[in-house]
Amino acid sequence: MPKDVFGIICAGSESEQLRTLISRRDVASLPIGGRYRIIDFLLSNMVNSNISNIGILTKKNCQSIMDHVGAGKEWDLDRKNGGLFILPPFDTSEGYVKPEGMLDELKNAERFIEKEPQPYCLICKASVVYNNTYDKMFDQHLETGADITIMYDIVPPTMDSSIENTEQFVLRMDDTGKVTDIQYSPTDNEECCRSMECILIHKELLKYLMDNAYSYNKHNQMVDVIKDNLSNLKVYGYKHEGYSARITSVATYYKASMDMLKPKVLADLFYTGNNVYTKTKDEPPTQYGEHASVENSMIASGCTIEGTVESSVIFRGVHVGKNVRIKDSVVMQNAQIYDNSVLDRVILDKNTVIRPNSQLIGTVAYPVVIPKGGIV
Repeated sequence: MPKDVFGIICAGSESEQLRTLISRRDVASLPIGGRYRIIDFLLSNMVNSNISNIGILTKKNCQSIMDHVGAGKEWDLDRKNGGLFILPPFDTSEGYVKPEGMLDELKNAERFIEKEPQPYCLICKASVVYNNTYDKMFDQHLETGADITIMYDIVPPTMDSSIENTEQFVLRMDDTGKVTDIQYSPTDNEECCRSMECILIHKELLKYLMDNAYSYNKHNQMVDVIKDNLSNLKVYGYKHEGYSARITSVATYYKASMDMLKPKVLADLFYTGNNVYTKTKDEPPTQYGEHASVENSMIASGCTIEGTVESSVIFRGVHVGKNVRIKDSVVMQNAQIYDNSVLDRVILDKNTVIRPNSQLIGTVAYPVVIPKGGIV
């Protein structure tokens, strides 16, 4: 596989439902799990599959992702041949042009695609969190003689539409696993095979599909282009086993963060035998005060905990003051929560300040969000 596949990660997102968390960053660089970024999972998945040529398609707010991944040292991608490539935002002589969909983003990476020596391209959207390798997917692709293979997972009919984003692509397949139809946001509440926005395709076919779509002035999603060609191509689904989460809204980000506190999800993401790599930042051990209390929580290094933390994710360098109670919340790096405050179902972005005696209470579907650098 390492000689045959290169990777492309589409790092950006224009989701209005995420705007409070990605106004200054790509969705790929959104912090998650106490010390990681969303892109860490996809980069690690590719590296664990021995994919050593990876391009990251960024959008307008790309400084955060560039600061995080750098030259790719933490993923062993700082190489003389191949390695990690940051592909700049979609640009023209008139300035920045907002891509209409994944097809526009891939078209912007056309030169990168052409020069890569590997014949197959693995395209992943960075808003999906999971731990897996792509070796078996590639083996299935060759065994079935597929033109395109799409990774999917099974979504139960009990999915909470108030939390989960119902805007999704659902694969309909026959008994052999061949895709016969792709539906967008079906309304029937039944178990379905949901695309994980991970596509394996030969790069020559990819170039042909892009050029053909552009000749008809189509700039939309790559999945739409595949759907239009289902009768001409052999498209197969590949089932992902284990946990996965799509970060497409504040509610889904919050749910994924809370899911990581569950032992089964924690095992699926971090104890499969496939490491999740990230940029390391050395911090002193977290200090716990005399009256501190922590239960079922992730606490990163460099924190000071003097209050109570329950079922929450606390990032590096956070200060939790005396008589503070934090429950079911996500607190990002260097946030300061001062004495006698209460946070319940809250997301604090980086460098936020909560003044003494404050009270913030949200809901599972609508957690309270304080943007980066906010003061309450």
